[in-house]
Amino acid sequence: MHTPANPQEILALSRNFMECRVLLTGAELDIFTHLAQPAASAELAEREGWQVRALTVLLDALSAIGLLLKEDGRYRTEPVLLPFLRSDTPRSVLPMVRHAATIWKNWSNLTRIVAETGGVEGRAGSFEDPEDQKAFIGAMHVVGRVHAAGIVQAINPGPARRLIDVGGASGTYTIAFLEASAAMAATLYDLPGVVEMGRARIAKAGLTDRVTIAAGDFHTDPLPPGHDLALLSAIIHMNSPEENRDLYRKTFSALVPGGRIVIRDHVMTPDRIAPGSGALFAVNMLVATPGGGTYTFEEIKAGLEAAGFENVRLIQAEDRMMGLVEAFRPE
Repeated sequence: MHTPANPQEILALSRNFMECRVLLTGAELDIFTHLAQPAASAELAEREGWQVRALTVLLDALSAIGLLLKEDGRYRTEPVLLPFLRSDTPRSVLPMVRHAATIWKNWSNLTRIVAETGGVEGRAGSFEDPEDQKAFIGAMHVVGRVHAAGIVQAINPGPARRLIDVGGASGTYTIAFLEASAAMAATLYDLPGVVEMGRARIAKAGLTDRVTIAAGDFHTDPLPPGHDLALLSAIIHMNSPEENRDLYRKTFSALVPGGRIVIRDHVMTPDRIAPGSGALFAVNMLVATPGGGTYTFEEIKAGLEAAGFENVRLIQAEDRMMGLVEAFRPE
């Protein structure tokens, strides 16, 4: 990461949140969909019941950073950005932006957590507001749809015929595996409300007859057995080391002898400062989960071996949450 070279760069870093907050509010209010067609601030404020003065300040700021165009007192979403900023388009990134608004709320507690509480209560993956959960699952799809095919290729499922996608959300990786391997079937496992989102996406992909939807909670329930490949994609960072060891044991039981587990996540160097994205993501887990974090390869390996796995190997190291670790249940 870049080291600030002078006081001006430090001050600029301290102000980076401003453009971010403007974008997040624009996304929360669905401004970019509302302004797919030009409108004056007063028109939009009257239509939505918003405050015209405050809305005008927001729209001017969105125009200043290039997300809106302002012409003759009327605003519209920058046309080249419409496919990504409207809430009703297949390529929309708004779910991820809206999830970032949830992250904003959590990060606002960082000083208090470090100075006073040391962490948060509750349980990772739980949401008080169903809309926050929906935004989170949508955000995971926005990220996953870009990388899923490449991740499947890196994993190379080979002769595997029965996948269990643990915490598979709306099925992004399940779909990618099935599209890559015509002989494969899959179990999509996640919380009851989440797998219903997966059911809809899998039906849309025409894969319903190859996917078993299994609702449950891997913290408290066993995983369905009989699989030869298990994927834990972006799961272990939500858990404490103890929770991960328990999940590895459950995954071990869900695999047939010779079956393979693959973990996709940040894989940190021993000093924990690289990749930089992983070090920052550890902060995200500090403010959002009771015991989550990012883990080194050595920590992941130790947890897998304690659960009975062998031949643990780092098969992909990436400067994002794209590290891949594999291990096998003995024959």
